[in-house]
Amino acid sequence: MLPFFTQVHAALQAQARLWAEKNLFAGHGSEDLEQHARTLVEQLGAAGFLKHAVSKQLGGVREQVEARDLCILREELARGDALADTMFALQALGSYPITLAGNATQKQNYLSQVVSGDAIAAFAITEPEAGSDVASLQTTAVRKGEQFALNGIKRFISNAGIADFYVVFASTEPEKKAKGVSAFIVDATTPGLAVTEKTQLLSPHPIGVLEFTDCVVPQGALLSVEGDGLKIALETLDLLRCSVGAAAVGFAQRALEEAIRYGKTRRQFGRAIAEFQGIEFKLAEMATELEAARLLVYQAAWAHDVGNADAKQKSSMAKLYATEAAQRIVDQALQIHGGNGLIAGSIMERLYRDVRALRIYEGTSEIQQLVIARGLLK
Repeated sequence: MLPFFTQVHAALQAQARLWAEKNLFAGHGSEDLEQHARTLVEQLGAAGFLKHAVSKQLGGVREQVEARDLCILREELARGDALADTMFALQALGSYPITLAGNATQKQNYLSQVVSGDAIAAFAITEPEAGSDVASLQTTAVRKGEQFALNGIKRFISNAGIADFYVVFASTEPEKKAKGVSAFIVDATTPGLAVTEKTQLLSPHPIGVLEFTDCVVPQGALLSVEGDGLKIALETLDLLRCSVGAAAVGFAQRALEEAIRYGKTRRQFGRAIAEFQGIEFKLAEMATELEAARLLVYQAAWAHDVGNADAKQKSSMAKLYATEAAQRIVDQALQIHGGNGLIAGSIMERLYRDVRALRIYEGTSEIQQLVIARGLLK
């Protein structure tokens, strides 16, 4: 058991590992991607895992959402299936702004459905001209009496087209830049909201482009108060950042397991390739990097949960190191598999595609380096 775990954390890890091995390791057929994503959300709700994405008073299991719980679940789900990890993470990402800043009515209307898996959440902040520089977003929300009219385009929005609601970040006072950003809950059926593109990615999951054209939402859709949007977004990302590292650890763990299995069974020159020193050295380096990544991730999650002042910097370190290390581990595991690792549909080919995005979303590796360096230079 890791030093950052309680017995409750260890029990959750054991439960999640057993569930993932039973439900995810067999893979899935050629069913529709969006339908499979919906099914996974329902299964995660039925298993009780989505309860860890909201606080106890809203149907969750703890008084406050814990980063360690999210990391444990993401690691075990990613070890089994990338889409399962993604759908769990998006339920947390899309609902936490409501947990954080929603009023009683908003929490009641949306979070109970997130917990059960009956509603799919989404987080809409990225735009064509606003990626790492989130303060430059151009989507506007103009007040019209007791309503707001949203206009703009959001890009790379996960769950686009299958989400039941989106937490949308828009500028209510453009002249204030970052301090003029506000957050809104927008139901998927709201007139003026359209999914204009379904984007195909290297590792498939439902993602696309949202377009808002005089999309009118009521005052009651506003989270907190005008101008709090960027604060809400950043606090949400602060919670989830280290969990991206946990997903990377899950991918890397599966890659190492597959490399060991293959190394023991693949024979060349009269013996198993795992008996060759060159392969042994690769496995040793992979295992060491994996252990270092795991410790960084759960140290960061623990720091967030106990309120350490350097939690943000530790989360950036964890995401940076774990995602970069996972890329190296998966690459080495594929190298051990040789040509068999390149076969479309094989576990190694899938892991090679799945791991790549983690170094980009929720803050690129370069952004994490900036966060770390600026923390050191304060």
